[in-house]
Amino acid sequence: MSSVNSLESTLKESYKYGSSCITSTSCEKPQQAFLFGYPIAHSMAPLLHATLFKGVCLPWVYSLLETQDASEFLPALKQQGIIGCAVTMPYKVTMTSAVDEVTDEGRIIGAINTVFLRKAADGSTRYIGTNTDCIGVREAFLQNIPGIISKSTGKPGLVIGGGGACRAAIYALWKWMGVKKIYMVNRLETEIRAIIDSFKATDFSGELVWVSSVNQAEALEAPVLVVGTVPDFPPKEEGEILARKIVQAFLDKEEKGYILEMCYHPRPRTAFFDLGERAGWKVLYGTESMIWQGVAQQVLWTELPFGKFNVDEAAKVITESLDKH
Repeated sequence: MSSVNSLESTLKESYKYGSSCITSTSCEKPQQAFLFGYPIAHSMAPLLHATLFKGVCLPWVYSLLETQDASEFLPALKQQGIIGCAVTMPYKVTMTSAVDEVTDEGRIIGAINTVFLRKAADGSTRYIGTNTDCIGVREAFLQNIPGIISKSTGKPGLVIGGGGACRAAIYALWKWMGVKKIYMVNRLETEIRAIIDSFKATDFSGELVWVSSVNQAEALEAPVLVVGTVPDFPPKEEGEILARKIVQAFLDKEEKGYILEMCYHPRPRTAFFDLGERAGWKVLYGTESMIWQGVAQQVLWTELPFGKFNVDEAAKVITESLDKH
Protein backbone atom coordinates (compact mmCIF):
# COMPACT_ATOMS: atom_id res chain seq x y z
CA MET A 1 0.00 0.00 0.00
CA SER A 2 1.31 3.46 -0.90
CA SER A 3 0.95 6.09 1.81
CA VAL A 4 0.52 8.75 -0.86
CA ASN A 5 -2.29 6.85 -2.55
CA SER A 6 -3.99 5.97 0.74
CA LEU A 7 -3.98 9.56 1.98
CA GLU A 8 -5.14 10.89 -1.35
CA SER A 9 -8.00 8.38 -1.31
CA THR A 10 -9.03 9.80 2.08
CA LEU A 11 -9.68 13.14 0.38
CA LYS A 12 -11.30 11.61 -2.70
CA GLU A 13 -13.69 9.50 -0.64
CA SER A 14 -14.71 12.52 1.43
CA TYR A 15 -16.50 13.99 -1.59
CA LYS A 16 -19.13 11.26 -1.51
CA TYR A 17 -20.54 13.20 1.46
CA GLY A 18 -20.81 16.43 -0.54
CA SER A 19 -18.86 18.84 -2.69
CA SER A 20 -16.04 21.16 -1.66
CA CYS A 21 -16.64 23.98 0.80
CA ILE A 22 -13.37 25.72 -0.07
CA THR A 23 -13.46 29.02 -1.95
CA SER A 24 -10.76 31.47 -2.98
CA THR A 25 -12.04 33.77 -0.25
CA SER A 26 -11.78 31.13 2.46
CA CYS A 27 -8.17 30.46 1.48
CA GLU A 28 -7.30 34.12 1.96
CA LYS A 29 -9.06 34.73 5.29
CA PRO A 30 -8.14 33.38 8.75
CA GLN A 31 -10.55 30.46 8.99
CA GLN A 32 -10.60 28.39 12.16
CA ALA A 33 -10.45 24.81 13.38
CA PHE A 34 -10.58 23.80 17.03
CA LEU A 35 -10.13 20.90 19.41
CA PHE A 36 -13.15 20.04 21.57
CA GLY A 37 -12.55 18.13 24.78
CA TYR A 38 -11.54 18.14 28.45
CA PRO A 39 -8.87 18.36 29.78
CA ILE A 40 -6.81 19.51 26.80
CA ALA A 41 -4.57 22.33 28.01
CA HIS A 42 -1.53 20.09 27.47
CA SER A 43 -2.41 19.29 23.84
CA MET A 44 0.26 19.65 21.18
CA ALA A 45 -2.36 19.84 18.44
CA PRO A 46 -2.27 23.67 18.15
CA LEU A 47 1.48 23.57 17.53
CA LEU A 48 1.16 20.76 15.00
CA HIS A 49 -1.65 22.39 13.03
CA ALA A 50 -0.13 25.87 13.14
CA THR A 51 3.01 24.38 11.57
CA LEU A 52 1.04 22.54 8.90
CA PHE A 53 -1.14 25.57 8.03
CA LYS A 54 1.95 27.75 7.77
CA GLY A 55 3.62 25.20 5.52
CA VAL A 56 0.82 25.44 2.94
CA CYS A 57 0.57 29.24 3.29
CA LEU A 58 -2.92 29.30 4.76
CA PRO A 59 -3.73 32.05 7.32
CA TRP A 60 -5.86 29.62 9.30
CA VAL A 61 -5.73 29.06 13.05
CA TYR A 62 -6.34 26.14 15.39
CA SER A 63 -7.50 26.69 18.96
CA LEU A 64 -8.60 24.75 22.02
CA LEU A 65 -12.18 24.62 23.26
CA GLU A 66 -11.77 23.05 26.67
CA THR A 67 -15.13 22.40 28.30
CA GLN A 68 -17.11 19.89 30.33
CA ASP A 69 -20.33 21.08 28.68
CA ALA A 70 -21.12 18.93 25.64
CA SER A 71 -23.89 21.34 24.56
CA GLU A 72 -21.23 23.84 23.45
CA PHE A 73 -20.14 21.58 20.59
CA LEU A 74 -22.63 22.31 17.82
CA PRO A 75 -22.82 26.10 18.36
CA ALA A 76 -19.03 26.25 18.17
CA LEU A 77 -18.87 24.03 15.09
CA LYS A 78 -21.53 26.01 13.21
CA GLN A 79 -19.97 29.43 13.70
CA GLN A 80 -19.05 31.35 10.58
CA GLY A 81 -15.47 30.79 9.49
CA ILE A 82 -15.12 27.30 10.99
CA ILE A 83 -13.59 24.79 8.56
CA GLY A 84 -13.80 21.76 10.84
CA CYS A 85 -12.77 20.53 14.24
CA ALA A 86 -11.07 17.78 16.18
CA VAL A 87 -12.78 15.87 18.99
CA THR A 88 -11.05 14.22 21.92
CA MET A 89 -12.01 12.63 25.22
CA PRO A 90 -14.54 12.46 26.71
CA TYR A 91 -16.58 13.26 23.58
CA LYS A 92 -15.30 10.91 20.85
CA VAL A 93 -18.21 8.50 21.24
CA THR A 94 -21.05 10.90 22.11
CA MET A 95 -20.39 13.29 19.22
CA THR A 96 -21.00 10.57 16.64
CA SER A 97 -24.69 11.38 17.05
CA ALA A 98 -24.20 15.16 16.78
CA VAL A 99 -22.94 15.27 13.18
CA ASP A 100 -24.90 14.81 9.97
CA GLU A 101 -23.12 11.61 8.94
CA VAL A 102 -20.27 9.37 10.08
CA THR A 103 -17.75 7.71 7.75
CA ASP A 104 -17.22 3.95 7.72
CA GLU A 105 -14.11 4.33 9.87
CA GLY A 106 -15.97 6.28 12.53
CA ARG A 107 -18.97 3.96 12.41
CA ILE A 108 -17.01 0.73 12.84
CA ILE A 109 -14.64 2.18 15.44
CA GLY A 110 -17.59 3.69 17.28
CA ALA A 111 -15.88 7.04 17.83
CA ILE A 112 -14.91 10.15 15.88
CA ASN A 113 -11.96 12.47 16.37
CA THR A 114 -12.52 14.74 13.37
CA VAL A 115 -15.33 16.70 11.75
CA PHE A 116 -14.95 18.04 8.21
CA LEU A 117 -17.38 20.08 6.09
CA ARG A 118 -18.87 19.30 2.70
CA LYS A 119 -21.64 21.02 0.75
CA ALA A 120 -24.94 19.29 -0.04
CA ALA A 121 -26.70 19.56 -3.40
CA ASP A 122 -29.02 22.25 -2.00
CA GLY A 123 -26.03 24.35 -0.93
CA SER A 124 -26.32 23.64 2.79
CA THR A 125 -23.29 22.67 4.85
CA ARG A 126 -22.95 19.08 6.00
CA TYR A 127 -20.88 18.17 9.05
CA ILE A 128 -19.17 14.79 8.62
CA GLY A 129 -17.58 12.87 11.47
CA THR A 130 -14.64 10.55 10.88
CA ASN A 131 -11.73 8.96 12.70
CA THR A 132 -8.18 9.78 11.64
CA ASP A 133 -6.58 8.11 14.68
CA CYS A 134 -6.71 4.87 12.70
CA ILE A 135 -4.90 6.58 9.81
CA GLY A 136 -2.26 7.72 12.29
CA VAL A 137 -1.67 4.09 13.35
CA ARG A 138 -1.52 2.93 9.75
CA GLU A 139 0.89 5.60 8.61
CA ALA A 140 3.18 5.18 11.63
CA PHE A 141 3.84 1.63 10.49
CA LEU A 142 3.85 2.30 6.73
CA GLN A 143 6.16 5.30 6.92
CA ASN A 144 8.75 3.69 9.18
CA ILE A 145 8.92 0.00 8.30
CA PRO A 146 9.53 -0.83 4.61
CA GLY A 147 7.49 -3.81 3.42
CA ILE A 148 5.61 -4.05 6.69
CA ILE A 149 2.36 -5.31 5.17
CA SER A 150 4.10 -8.36 3.71
CA LYS A 151 5.30 -9.15 7.23
CA SER A 152 2.02 -8.49 9.06
CA THR A 153 -0.51 -9.98 6.65
CA GLY A 154 -2.02 -13.17 8.04
CA LYS A 155 -0.20 -12.78 11.35
CA PRO A 156 -1.71 -11.89 14.74
CA GLY A 157 -1.59 -8.41 16.21
CA LEU A 158 -1.78 -7.18 19.80
CA VAL A 159 -3.53 -4.07 21.15
CA ILE A 160 -3.05 -3.00 24.77
CA GLY A 161 -5.74 -0.89 26.43
CA GLY A 162 -9.49 -0.43 26.28
CA GLY A 163 -10.23 3.15 25.25
CA GLY A 164 -10.86 5.05 22.02
CA ALA A 165 -7.27 4.71 20.80
CA CYS A 166 -7.56 0.95 21.25
CA ARG A 167 -10.58 0.87 18.95
CA ALA A 168 -8.76 2.90 16.29
CA ALA A 169 -5.74 0.59 16.50
CA ILE A 170 -7.92 -2.50 16.04
CA TYR A 171 -9.50 -0.99 12.94
CA ALA A 172 -6.13 0.00 11.44
CA LEU A 173 -4.57 -3.43 11.94
CA TRP A 174 -7.60 -5.18 10.46
CA LYS A 175 -8.45 -2.80 7.62
CA TRP A 176 -5.02 -1.98 6.25
CA MET A 177 -2.29 -4.12 7.80
CA GLY A 178 -3.66 -7.56 6.92
CA VAL A 179 -4.13 -8.62 10.56
CA LYS A 180 -7.20 -10.81 11.01
CA LYS A 181 -6.67 -12.00 14.60
CA ILE A 182 -6.06 -9.34 17.24
CA TYR A 183 -5.15 -10.13 20.85
CA MET A 184 -6.46 -7.68 23.44
CA VAL A 185 -4.88 -7.04 26.85
CA ASN A 186 -6.46 -4.69 29.37
CA ARG A 187 -6.89 -4.29 33.10
CA LEU A 188 -10.70 -4.52 32.90
CA GLU A 189 -12.60 -7.35 31.23
CA THR A 190 -15.75 -5.20 31.02
CA GLU A 191 -14.04 -2.71 28.68
CA ILE A 192 -12.82 -5.50 26.42
CA ARG A 193 -16.24 -7.14 26.27
CA ALA A 194 -17.83 -3.82 25.34
CA ILE A 195 -15.33 -3.31 22.51
CA ILE A 196 -15.80 -6.84 21.19
CA ASP A 197 -19.59 -6.46 21.24
CA SER A 198 -19.33 -3.08 19.52
CA PHE A 199 -17.23 -4.43 16.65
CA LYS A 200 -19.46 -7.50 16.30
CA ALA A 201 -22.41 -5.17 15.67
CA THR A 202 -20.68 -3.82 12.52
CA ASP A 203 -19.29 -5.44 9.36
CA PHE A 204 -15.91 -5.94 11.05
CA SER A 205 -14.73 -9.42 10.07
CA GLY A 206 -11.62 -9.78 12.22
CA GLU A 207 -11.23 -12.00 15.27
CA LEU A 208 -10.79 -10.29 18.65
CA VAL A 209 -9.26 -12.43 21.40
CA TRP A 210 -9.19 -11.31 25.02
CA VAL A 211 -5.99 -12.61 26.64
CA SER A 212 -6.60 -12.95 30.35
CA SER A 213 -3.63 -14.92 31.67
CA VAL A 214 0.11 -15.32 31.25
CA ASN A 215 -0.34 -19.00 30.40
CA GLN A 216 -2.73 -18.09 27.60
CA ALA A 217 -0.28 -15.52 26.21
CA GLU A 218 2.59 -18.00 26.31
CA ALA A 219 0.56 -20.53 24.29
CA LEU A 220 -0.42 -18.09 21.52
CA GLU A 221 1.40 -17.37 18.28
CA ALA A 222 3.60 -14.28 18.52
CA PRO A 223 2.09 -11.04 17.18
CA VAL A 224 3.97 -9.09 14.53
CA LEU A 225 2.40 -5.69 15.25
CA VAL A 226 1.74 -4.38 18.75
CA VAL A 227 0.00 -1.11 19.63
CA GLY A 228 0.13 0.30 23.16
CA THR A 229 -2.64 2.76 24.03
CA VAL A 230 -2.43 3.16 27.83
CA PRO A 231 -1.05 6.14 29.82
CA ASP A 232 2.49 5.91 31.11
CA PHE A 233 1.76 5.09 34.76
CA PRO A 234 3.37 2.29 36.80
CA PRO A 235 0.93 -0.63 37.25
CA LYS A 236 -0.56 -0.57 40.76
CA GLU A 237 -3.95 -2.29 40.76
CA GLU A 238 -4.22 -6.05 40.43
CA GLY A 239 -5.62 -5.82 36.89
CA GLU A 240 -2.84 -3.47 35.80
CA ILE A 241 -0.12 -5.71 37.23
CA LEU A 242 -1.56 -8.78 35.51
CA ALA A 243 -1.89 -6.93 32.21
CA ARG A 244 1.79 -5.93 32.37
CA LYS A 245 2.82 -9.55 33.02
CA ILE A 246 0.75 -10.74 30.05
CA VAL A 247 2.32 -8.11 27.80
CA GLN A 248 5.78 -9.13 29.00
CA ALA A 249 4.98 -12.74 28.07
CA PHE A 250 4.28 -11.62 24.51
CA LEU A 251 7.43 -9.48 24.38
CA ASP A 252 9.57 -12.38 25.62
CA LYS A 253 8.62 -14.63 22.72
CA GLU A 254 11.44 -15.66 20.40
CA GLU A 255 9.82 -14.01 17.38
CA LYS A 256 10.11 -10.22 17.50
CA GLY A 257 8.06 -7.65 15.62
CA TYR A 258 7.16 -3.98 15.76
CA ILE A 259 5.58 -1.85 18.48
CA LEU A 260 3.79 1.48 18.20
CA GLU A 261 3.64 3.13 21.63
CA MET A 262 0.85 5.68 21.14
CA CYS A 263 1.48 7.37 24.49
CA TYR A 264 3.85 10.32 24.00
CA HIS A 265 2.92 12.81 26.74
CA PRO A 266 4.66 14.03 28.81
CA ARG A 267 7.59 11.90 27.54
CA PRO A 268 7.61 9.97 24.26
CA ARG A 269 9.97 7.38 25.73
CA THR A 270 7.68 5.54 28.14
CA ALA A 271 8.19 2.55 30.43
CA PHE A 272 6.46 0.34 27.84
CA PHE A 273 8.74 1.74 25.12
CA ASP A 274 11.77 0.66 27.18
CA LEU A 275 10.26 -2.77 27.89
CA GLY A 276 9.79 -3.42 24.20
CA GLU A 277 13.22 -2.22 23.21
CA ARG A 278 14.97 -4.27 25.91
CA ALA A 279 13.08 -7.35 24.71
CA GLY A 280 14.41 -6.84 21.17
CA TRP A 281 11.43 -5.26 19.44
CA LYS A 282 11.53 -2.30 17.05
CA VAL A 283 9.57 0.45 18.84
CA LEU A 284 8.00 3.52 17.22
CA TYR A 285 7.26 6.72 19.12
CA GLY A 286 3.65 7.80 19.61
CA THR A 287 4.42 11.15 18.01
CA GLU A 288 4.42 9.28 14.68
CA SER A 289 0.72 8.41 14.90
CA MET A 290 -0.14 11.81 16.38
CA ILE A 291 1.48 13.67 13.48
CA TRP A 292 -0.01 11.47 10.76
CA GLN A 293 -3.56 11.61 12.12
CA GLY A 294 -3.14 15.40 12.11
CA VAL A 295 -1.94 15.38 8.50
CA ALA A 296 -5.05 13.38 7.57
CA GLN A 297 -7.18 16.02 9.31
CA GLN A 298 -5.42 18.75 7.32
CA VAL A 299 -6.09 16.92 4.06
CA LEU A 300 -9.81 16.81 4.88
CA TRP A 301 -10.04 20.42 6.08
CA THR A 302 -7.88 22.15 3.47
CA GLU A 303 -8.74 19.76 0.61
CA LEU A 304 -5.10 19.93 -0.47
CA PRO A 305 -3.10 16.93 -1.73
CA PHE A 306 -1.02 15.11 0.87
CA GLY A 307 2.18 16.02 -0.97
CA LYS A 308 1.67 19.72 -0.20
CA PHE A 309 2.37 19.21 3.52
CA ASN A 310 5.85 19.39 5.00
CA VAL A 311 5.55 16.48 7.41
CA ASP A 312 9.26 16.46 8.24
CA GLU A 313 9.08 20.06 9.44
CA ALA A 314 6.03 19.29 11.58
CA ALA A 315 7.82 16.31 13.14
CA LYS A 316 10.86 18.46 13.87
CA VAL A 317 8.76 21.13 15.61
CA ILE A 318 6.93 18.55 17.75
CA THR A 319 10.16 16.79 18.72
CA GLU A 320 11.84 20.04 19.69
CA SER A 321 8.86 21.05 21.82
CA LEU A 322 8.81 17.71 23.66
CA ASP A 323 12.56 17.87 24.24
CA LYS A 324 12.06 21.09 26.20
CA HIS A 325 9.84 19.37 28.77
